[in-house]
Amino acid sequence: MQQNKTKVIIAGGGTAGWLTAYALAKRLGSLLDITLVESDQIGTVGVGEATIPTMRSFHQLMEIDEREFMRATQATFKLGIEFNNWGGVGESYVHSFGAIGQTTWLTEFHQYWLAANAQGFGGSLEDYCLELKAAKASKFALKAGKTPVNYAFHLDATAYAQFLRQKSEAIGVNRVEGKIVETKLNPSTGDIQSLQLDKNRELNADFFIDCTGFRSLLLGEALNVEYENWSHWLASDSAQAVQTKSTEPPIPYTKATAHSAGWQWKIPLQHRTGNGIVYSSQFCDDAAAQKTLTEHLSGDTLTQPRVIKFTTGMRDIAWKKNCVAIGLANGFLEPLESTSIHLITTALIRLMRLFPFAGNSAPLADRFNRETRFEWEAVRDFIILHYKQTRRDDSDFWNYYRTMAIPESLAHRLELFKEQGYVWPDAVNLFRVDSWIQVMMGQGLFPESRHGAGHILPPQALQAQLEKLKAFVANNLAQMPSHSEFIAQYCAATEQS
Repeated sequence: MQQNKTKVIIAGGGTAGWLTAYALAKRLGSLLDITLVESDQIGTVGVGEATIPTMRSFHQLMEIDEREFMRATQATFKLGIEFNNWGGVGESYVHSFGAIGQTTWLTEFHQYWLAANAQGFGGSLEDYCLELKAAKASKFALKAGKTPVNYAFHLDATAYAQFLRQKSEAIGVNRVEGKIVETKLNPSTGDIQSLQLDKNRELNADFFIDCTGFRSLLLGEALNVEYENWSHWLASDSAQAVQTKSTEPPIPYTKATAHSAGWQWKIPLQHRTGNGIVYSSQFCDDAAAQKTLTEHLSGDTLTQPRVIKFTTGMRDIAWKKNCVAIGLANGFLEPLESTSIHLITTALIRLMRLFPFAGNSAPLADRFNRETRFEWEAVRDFIILHYKQTRRDDSDFWNYYRTMAIPESLAHRLELFKEQGYVWPDAVNLFRVDSWIQVMMGQGLFPESRHGAGHILPPQALQAQLEKLKAFVANNLAQMPSHSEFIAQYCAATEQS
């Protein structure tokens, strides 16, 4: 007997809305009747143009062809992020997506490198990471020899939403053009009953997904879920975004350059460059931020700088009654580590696993909310690290961050690394040991002592092992084409796409 389909309404489009629509239709489409409501009058934030490698896994789950996606979104490859002026003015390091060296069960690779360094050999930690070396050399391949390369993408977020819309509508998602004017609640249960649209239209559903961005019309406004403000740890509350013409071949990494009251991003696409500045209105006004942004642009501007205001944090819960918020409707973490699309995709996988097809959804919602908070707090701590672990004292902005109190979870991590060099993956295994090491050491935090494992081998044997690892990286790097050459043969987009 055919089961009645669960009626789902997705409020809002953009990346969050159309990713949600496509994922649900692709994997649960036979069980759901999906409608997406959006208004062409309401713009999307659409500045997030950098991603992390988890996006590839999600695309594979959803059977999205990589070349087709890259051509449609003017995408380039991303091997990491270059951080300039974060630990100190004039300093630079790369947080790459690659594994560093070779880890043993006893301890992580950096402990062996620290032992070698203390004995006068070992070179730079960068020499042991293929993705990092490839980023700096502007090289790329899916594999180097037999070694898979760990990568993500730079993409046009607006084009990505359009790409997903086409795919969603092709597999049965119904799009309704309209503006939500009221959210009606069931007077007895408190559930959302329907959405009242302009032109006197009303849409009913069993389950509602809030993708209305910062406004959070359903979860925040209608269901009164409070917002937990994290701006005492992450003080930035403003951003400006602008697009420029490309002046050089695209590099396979994002640039994040710190300024006196914030930081600036540079994201190379195939036919243009995405730029922006993130800053705190407590230490810098919009005009001064725009001046800093435009002074550090290369290439003619294609758009006018657009100001975006935000409050870092998250809703107390992401799922209440028969409504779950995805993306900005649930919370915001600045794009320093390119986690926004990742947080959408993990929420979608979580939702699909816990989807309330029948009966009491409260236990499902509780589990969803616990996992969501766990994940958001882990990402939050990693972003705070970049600000806290600075030695800059040249502005009130950096003095605030350098001296502020931080979450106990992060303080514990920094203390263990400083004392013994001990590192572990974050609570949700998003940022691995190598990520923590690259940022901590990149910003000048080095252990005062280390694990004894690096001294088990005689110095000559340790040196020989390290030289072998360096040669492996160098040989693989030599086999890789340039980033531009690889894009040209793999996923070149047309100017109009």
